[in-house]
Amino acid sequence: MQAFSDFWTGFKMLPSAWLLLLQLLVLVLTAVPDSSLTYRALLWVLGVLVLLLIAKVIQQTPMFTILGLSFVGGAVIFSTMMILGAADPQIQMIAHSFEALAYFSAAYGLLRYMFADRYLTRDELFAAGAVFTLIAWGFAFLYGVCQLMYPGSFYNPAVPGQQSWLDLLFLSFSLQSATGLSDLMPVSPPARVLAVLQMFCGVMYLAVIVSRLIALNYVAHLPKPQDKER
Repeated sequence: MQAFSDFWTGFKMLPSAWLLLLQLLVLVLTAVPDSSLTYRALLWVLGVLVLLLIAKVIQQTPMFTILGLSFVGGAVIFSTMMILGAADPQIQMIAHSFEALAYFSAAYGLLRYMFADRYLTRDELFAAGAVFTLIAWGFAFLYGVCQLMYPGSFYNPAVPGQQSWLDLLFLSFSLQSATGLSDLMPVSPPARVLAVLQMFCGVMYLAVIVSRLIALNYVAHLPKPQDKER
């Protein structure tokens, strides 16, 4: 019981760290070339855990509202329908839309949490990384919706047609980090608009969040009034 109590205390103190760690675990497992039902169920379970962690993060920020939790609930319901075999493109679009909204709402909540504090904490450092991954995941889900609504929205010389989730996520991180490493190109107008919006978010993230962390770190090391008197 003591070990569980210590774990729960650490979890409550660093929820952003656990959210970031679980996202990275899902990313690593996505690279495994396995399409069996058991493996897809495992990824689904981890995805649901991410959504539940998002609900926990939203609860600790001003984003804890009926709207935010409805995004998480809708994402869980429709992703469950997909793992049970629903192949209707409309259900997939609705699921990806709810997932994108859940990730974006969590990113917004974490941003509010980071900007509400005057001092830099360990959880805010993890929150900075979690916000970046949340935005990238959210745009990847939007890319999934885009290619379902507009087939052929992305051009890949190696894999024609519908692109895999990992390819869309790779494109998302490439655009947001401004590395431009992806061989996947958005070609339809809606896909290019989404790409432009994500590139803007990536540039603003570096400009706003990094400067905010530097400012908080500077405030933490300012001399105290009694030190100035000496």
